[in-house]
Amino acid sequence: MRQHDADVSDANATYVFAVCRDPDPSSCAGLPGVTHEAPVRLLALDSFTAIVQTVRARDFTDEAWQSRLSDQRELERYARAHHDVVSVVAAACPTVPLPMATVYHADERARDALTKETARFRAALKRIAHHAEWGVKVYAPPAATAATAATAATAPTDDADRRAGRPGVTTGRGRPAAGAGLAYLERKRGAQRLRERSQEDALRTAETVDEQVGRLAAASRRLRPHPQPSTDRRVQILNATYLVAERRSEELALLTRTLQERTGAQIELSGPWVPYSFVGEV
Repeated sequence: MRQHDADVSDANATYVFAVCRDPDPSSCAGLPGVTHEAPVRLLALDSFTAIVQTVRARDFTDEAWQSRLSDQRELERYARAHHDVVSVVAAACPTVPLPMATVYHADERARDALTKETARFRAALKRIAHHAEWGVKVYAPPAATAATAATAATAPTDDADRRAGRPGVTTGRGRPAAGAGLAYLERKRGAQRLRERSQEDALRTAETVDEQVGRLAAASRRLRPHPQPSTDRRVQILNATYLVAERRSEELALLTRTLQERTGAQIELSGPWVPYSFVGEV
């Protein structure tokens, strides 16, 4: 939650980064968190420990946060600060990260609200203990990408045909020769068939990668395709994230390399990350 008090100009609030089990108190020492005005610290719950920081309540009102959302640089600063704390703590013990800007009016409010979620935290910690999140992006093999461009080559180009020495394209005063229209339609149908086959092959490649990596993972999630820069002509056919046991990380790297060689697709593996995608709504 974020602050909703009418007068919070001088009030403090409790920012919660994560909930974890048996953290090392020294792991938080020196972490800047989202403000330099107070240290990152531990807040004991009934069964777990929250990683928190005292912040100015006025910085986390709905109005203040909406304003921050429009400032990309400021938003990225908060996101990095939040992630840095979560990453350091998660490296030392099983940790459930909370969404950025999870703020309560005071320690007691935070303790009460988080304690009510004990069962959910216990389930999440059990699921992600000794696991990490890995991202896998798959781009269509070159043949599939080239098929899209092939369609453009089907348009009739009289000048090009004449330069290539192909007879029977035009006659007389530029009128199409007999059979020219049928030839054009056949080229167009051929390009369409090529594109459809390539799309089907790309879909099968994505399903193959997802299935093979999914067998190795404890859980997986498919994500929306990531927007590509205008200069990147690759076609993304899979964007997914997987929860993988730490002991199987090398096996995962080997598997993605093998799948890339087998399918001809480009496979990007990223991670390991704190498993944000597999902690549920907490």
